[in-house]
Amino acid sequence: MAFILFILLTFLLHGAQGEIICEELPIGLCTFSIASSGKRCLLENDINDKGNTEYQCKTSEIIVNNMNEWIESDECLNACGVHRNTVGISSDFLLEPHFLAKLCSHSCYNNCPNIVDLYHNLAIGEGVFLANLCEVHSKMPRRVMARLLSSGAAPGLVYAADGPISMAEAPTSI
Repeated sequence: MAFILFILLTFLLHGAQGEIICEELPIGLCTFSIASSGKRCLLENDINDKGNTEYQCKTSEIIVNNMNEWIESDECLNACGVHRNTVGISSDFLLEPHFLAKLCSHSCYNNCPNIVDLYHNLAIGEGVFLANLCEVHSKMPRRVMARLLSSGAAPGLVYAADGPISMAEAPTSI
């Protein structure tokens, strides 16, 4: 049933021209989606004139090679421990042992190329390769934290659609 719903939503979101445009995606499908242009979609928040937080799906400047018109499946989101309501994506997640365990799991790493590519690029930005990080994590989980911290990564705040979350307070499902 979920697969049929996903297919129907995919066809509805393609529009008349057969394109996925980030700004036209519903908020609940924005994060971890890729537009027809090959650019990643990002969920951003803004304070309106009344002081309320509004969320918008925007097109980033980050181009994904060999993937476009991609809306990540719920199965991959669950397998990788990520959430659609995440505002901004950060390498700070790589410091969370529970998150790294899910990202490096067989069900995520081998079946969810969009999410793995995103975090692979974030890891490279921190001076490490995700494959190496996963290998070390599988053998010595505590050493991964030391390796990342020595690369200059520092824990900070992560933003979700319902507000900031300190890495120390992050839910274990992440």
